Amino acid sequence: MKSGYIAVIGKANAGKSTLINILVGEKVAIVSPKPQTTRNTILGVLTKEEYQLVFVDTPGIYKGKTYLADIMTKAAVNAAKDVDLILYVHDGHSGIAESDLELMKRFSSLKIPMIIAYTKIDIMPREKIVEDAKILYEEGITCDLYPISSRKYMNIKKLEEALVSFMPEGDKMIEDDIVSDKSERFMIAEIMREKILLKYDKEIPHGIAIIINTFELQENGVYDINLDIVCEKANHKSILIGKQGKAIKEVSSFARQDMEKFLDRKVFLTTYVKVKEDWRDKPNLVKNYGYDPKNN
Repeated sequence: MKSGYIAVIGKANAGKSTLINILVGEKVAIVSPKPQTTRNTILGVLTKEEYQLVFVDTPGIYKGKTYLADIMTKAAVNAAKDVDLILYVHDGHSGIAESDLELMKRFSSLKIPMIIAYTKIDIMPREKIVEDAKILYEEGITCDLYPISSRKYMNIKKLEEALVSFMPEGDKMIEDDIVSDKSERFMIAEIMREKILLKYDKEIPHGIAIIINTFELQENGVYDINLDIVCEKANHKSILIGKQGKAIKEVSSFARQDMEKFLDRKVFLTTYVKVKEDWRDKPNLVKNYGYDPKNN
């Protein structure tokens, strides 16, 4: 049997979490079109009879200006140091910038095998793939390139076969029925944050933290979930709540539906919006809200 760890690395919004969800076959990480959707390193596990792939989903590499952004980038770099393979995910639709080349060279120099998943080929001209592959080769980036589309499930099986080929022989590291290392409580908070990322524009979602106060399965089979949505500014709170509470009701209903699908139970959801000024630049609050650099 083959088994091993794969660090999934790349810029923010390259499609890392979407790809892991597709490969694993279940939702283990939230997705949105906004940078820094993933804040924690998350394990996604694909177990088959002949192999087990343990994906380490990392925060997108993004030049942010906060303490939180800094520890997230460090988490991505650290995750790539102790794995069997680096899967670098590149948004092919966005082209290849100098910063992309710098990152690819940085990770390919770690003496760890690396392959590139070149994503979003369903929304770009095919000839661009060949052009970009030539650029990478001329820049000395000679690792294998796999053009894929997670949305259209294009070349995903080929990529999976390639990942397996790099894994060492060994026993399973994770039990068969486990697809992620994160708890239901963690995923409920992430689902709430995902829906806020999808509903609200610009800077507001990036200053959001979700705190679960109550997560209890009642005798009637309904989950009682009480959570706080923490934002950074008083005007952000007003926008989150909306006129007569309309916005927060809509996003909470949106989140509750996904929570019920995830838990396979009815959910009674209560949400509150609180303000903690500039919490992303305060190490004690960053840690209290679940983004401890020691755990990332």
